[in-house]
Amino acid sequence: MTDGSLIERGGGAVLTGRLHLERVGRDGLLALTALGFGLILLWAFFFREASLTLPLVGLVLVALALTLGGWGLLAERQSAAESLRAFQLMADDPAPCFMTDTAGHLILRNLAAETRFGADVRSLHDAFGRFALHPGELLMRLQKRAEAEGAAREDIQGASAVLRLTVHRAGETSYFWRADDLDLPRDGTGIAERPAVVAVGADLEEVPVAIMTFGPDGVMRVANFAARELMWNGEIRAAMFHDLFEGLGRPVSEWLADVTAGRHPGGAEVLRVRGEEERFLQITLRRYVEGGRPGALAILNDATRLKTLEAQFAQSQKMQAIGQLAGGIAHDFNNLLTAISGHCDLLLLRHGREDSDFADLEQIRQNANRAAALVGQLLAFSRKQTLNPEVLDLEDVLADLIHLLNRLMVEKVDLSLGRPGREGNRTLGRIRADKRQIEQVLINLVVNARDAMPEGGDVRIETEPVTLAEDLKRDRATVPAGDYTVIRVIDHGTGIPEHQLRQIFEPFFTTKRIGEGTGLGLSMAYGIMKQSGGFIFVDSTVGAGTTFSLYFPVFDGDDRAVPVIETRRVAAKQGEGVVLLVEDEASVRAFASRALSLRGYTVLEAANAEEALAKLEDRTLHVDLFVTDVVMPGMDGPAWVRRAHLERPGVKVIFMSGYAEDGLAEDQARVPNSVFLPKPFSLNDLTNTVQGLLS
Repeated sequence: MTDGSLIERGGGAVLTGRLHLERVGRDGLLALTALGFGLILLWAFFFREASLTLPLVGLVLVALALTLGGWGLLAERQSAAESLRAFQLMADDPAPCFMTDTAGHLILRNLAAETRFGADVRSLHDAFGRFALHPGELLMRLQKRAEAEGAAREDIQGASAVLRLTVHRAGETSYFWRADDLDLPRDGTGIAERPAVVAVGADLEEVPVAIMTFGPDGVMRVANFAARELMWNGEIRAAMFHDLFEGLGRPVSEWLADVTAGRHPGGAEVLRVRGEEERFLQITLRRYVEGGRPGALAILNDATRLKTLEAQFAQSQKMQAIGQLAGGIAHDFNNLLTAISGHCDLLLLRHGREDSDFADLEQIRQNANRAAALVGQLLAFSRKQTLNPEVLDLEDVLADLIHLLNRLMVEKVDLSLGRPGREGNRTLGRIRADKRQIEQVLINLVVNARDAMPEGGDVRIETEPVTLAEDLKRDRATVPAGDYTVIRVIDHGTGIPEHQLRQIFEPFFTTKRIGEGTGLGLSMAYGIMKQSGGFIFVDSTVGAGTTFSLYFPVFDGDDRAVPVIETRRVAAKQGEGVVLLVEDEASVRAFASRALSLRGYTVLEAANAEEALAKLEDRTLHVDLFVTDVVMPGMDGPAWVRRAHLERPGVKVIFMSGYAEDGLAEDQARVPNSVFLPKPFSLNDLTNTVQGLLS
């Protein structure tokens, strides 16, 4: 007999005190079984010939009953002995202990279990339901592990305690359970056991704000439902603070320790979820004390969207800054190149082909033109180049361009043009863009595709009409819903590594070897697409190939709705007339003045808009043409021309610029009889444009 508690199988009464197993002894059970078996043998050998009488039948039945009863009592005695041995082990255990059957019903429990969980508990589910969020799942998981491994253990955390639940297999149909209360360190100096399962009390569980609590050592104490839903889709997990978050710039565990110790006031920080590159949480830490134990209360908010917008803004700012830098450099370079190529043209006027200096001068001019082409690519990226948009049918553009593209292919690379699927008889929508610039984009993409297949392959250009029923969001860009004409340039080459995909549109970034590319081709394509109102995306798999997709919005407006910056070219001849030349760059002004003077024009020079307006105050001065830079210190070109036209409305205008300012087309459209001359320009470009206006 042993002190303890007993719950009988089937939910019988609870007996507290001593456990009694009042059963027939082992020897009595064996004697009873032997008596019954002996009677059966007696009948078999001595009475088998006799006729069956009622007494004889009764004797046989009694013998069978005694035999079966003996066996049953012996089996029950053995089972009771197993229970007794188990209960003898757990009766004096200070920790709550239970014995259950396979269904989880209680067979035995000790006094500590009754004291800890109450006398009305009939199953483990009743006992541990207040600790675990899903007790049935927890108990089944542990029992299955015990069946396979012999024993299992997990820790569950309640609102104010951590309970360690251990289970051992006690027999074929019984399990032994033990529940231990774990003491967590209260001074922050010890190392707490790490809970494997975490739940919370009802006070925080229903709060709609994601809340976690941590100890000074980083062990998570509590995670309510909102926090678990945010972190693990509702699962109950163990966690350490430093295992959950990163990206503070210093160990996050130090931040937590400083907050719990009172060395840091806490506050909000945006951290990345460890193991997830694109998931961010805003975590607000505050120190709290519960039951004498310091800790940190963490309030979690999903900051992924905010971080994405921040990254988009940062990328946009970076690209804008690069564009402004490129545009500024291009403006200054175009002034220099205009002066270089212009004065080279002036020298060539005095040196024929037979002259020994002619070849050198020609080299200077050719290299100046190459430099101008590079500057043009920078302007394309910064979206400050001069465009001449028109309504285009891309199928016609590709038909004209395909012959040039085929000449760019090498022996092992083939070029094909087609559609992924005709979509019935649906045709491509018209677009509004600069034909020359769109051709340049396609040339750059096809050449890149060719270079990506050193072993040969097929470059394919596909066109497709696409209707977006809703906004398309990808690569930190949003394509509005609507109709688009899409061009795809597809190769099956080496592909682009994922970490390089976000950089390929940046100026001077290239995956080619040194000397094989400038790194401006894709940045130029990006700028042209943006300036044209389109979008460019890239999909690539290393070793499988790359696809560039160009989205052009379908144009359905009036061809005359958008003003066009016009550039004129006519045959050169001797001119006459008075030209007011306004240019702040002295070298460009000197070249332009000499070039026009050599063509017979009278040239008046001004270094800025204010000086030009001062000259025009002389009412006796006759001027036929204004030739002015657009971007100048002080008043810009369109502004001073509009003021001058108040007094001289009939004067024609040539605007010069190294790049197209936003709104230049609209400004020029408000100035009658005006054309645009992009820098750098040659001597003939300048004189022909002037002659074209004055003829």
